Amino acid sequence: MNVVQQIRRINETEQRHGPGSSASWHDDYKDSAYIFAGGLPFELTEGDVICVFSQYGEIVNINLVRDKETGKSKGYAFLQYEDQRSTILAVDNLNGTKILGRTLRVDHVKNYRQPKSADTDELPTERIMNAAPQPLPSEDNDEDVMRQAGIDPEDPMAEYYLKKHRRRLRKKEKHRSKRHKSRRSLSPPNAV
Repeated sequence: MNVVQQIRRINETEQRHGPGSSASWHDDYKDSAYIFAGGLPFELTEGDVICVFSQYGEIVNINLVRDKETGKSKGYAFLQYEDQRSTILAVDNLNGTKILGRTLRVDHVKNYRQPKSADTDELPTERIMNAAPQPLPSEDNDEDVMRQAGIDPEDPMAEYYLKKHRRRLRKKEKHRSKRHKSRRSLSPPNAV
């Protein structure tokens, strides 16, 4: 029996017994505002996933898992809602629905931890938008910077990703300048 059918049967059993008969199975996840969404169409972006899932509450974090080398979606994501009660609505209403011919699997996540490889300022690996050569970015034009970073300007979260991208660049530059200074201080003085 697959997970979609299993969750559907649990919900049906709970409805038959009525409220107050026993605690809901959702209560096991009352301390987590995260859900797992599997079976996502591969062509969906973070913005698309947010559009689908935000009908049940405000999404404050999304991790659309991508292939590290190609940047393409692997078809599943972890989402965090602002209010934990939204997870119940999302699981009950979106589990088993079809989007672009694929059946979604939506379930609670008890102990979600952010991926170790990416800190909070890291963008997802660069996405390949098309085969056209990318124009050189200018510091003044946000759209050029977005295209260079692989951010779709039409994505509802484009501004958010742009800010993260700029913070990451500042951190790298700061780290690079510290490393450069430390190398100069470690080099032996010129002998006369």
